[in-house]
Amino acid sequence: MSDYSGSRFDSAKRGAGALLSGALSALIIVVAMLAVMWAVEGVDFFLNGALDREFGIVGWEPDGLVGILFAPFLHGGFGHLMANSLPLLVLGFLAGLRDVRKFLWASVLIIFIGGLGTWLTSPGVYTVGASGLVFGYFGYILARGVFDRRLLDLAIAVGVGIAYYGILAGLLPNQQGISWQGHLFGLIGGLVAGWVLRRKRALPPARAY
Repeated sequence: MSDYSGSRFDSAKRGAGALLSGALSALIIVVAMLAVMWAVEGVDFFLNGALDREFGIVGWEPDGLVGILFAPFLHGGFGHLMANSLPLLVLGFLAGLRDVRKFLWASVLIIFIGGLGTWLTSPGVYTVGASGLVFGYFGYILARGVFDRRLLDLAIAVGVGIAYYGILAGLLPNQQGISWQGHLFGLIGGLVAGWVLRRKRALPPARAY
């Protein structure tokens, strides 16, 4: 009995240590992303927005495809960046809390799907900002809770859904100067990432007859 209890205790201790390590790694990555965004916006301020014009997504323009990679790190001013910073910090941290490797792959999928969808549906429009990532992490957290079916993931998904459901108003195409396309395809990217990166369940052993 004592050996069994000790084994369970050691397993729980290792799990808690892994979770703490993952939480720290996720926090460092998201803070580093925000630091890059703020540094880039500082440079762009002195360049009078030249980086936005050069590296933003421009729908239907071949040269604008480069923005798929760079647009999430560009913003239309410090006010725009401030509005994205807190939700990106919170949702990014929660998205990366349990598995940093999957979080990084999810970020790649969100950036690509969100950016390409925006490019295809915004002819001639410049789009910059991390809001696609914000919506993507929101979608990824919800999808992870549904597909992975772990208690922690489900609890995080429910909490995020309750706390941030109001951002879904950003999907409506009735706000001047707001890229609902970036929001929509970012969200789709997060949902796709949650499905692609879902926990694979082992198949039951086949019976011999």
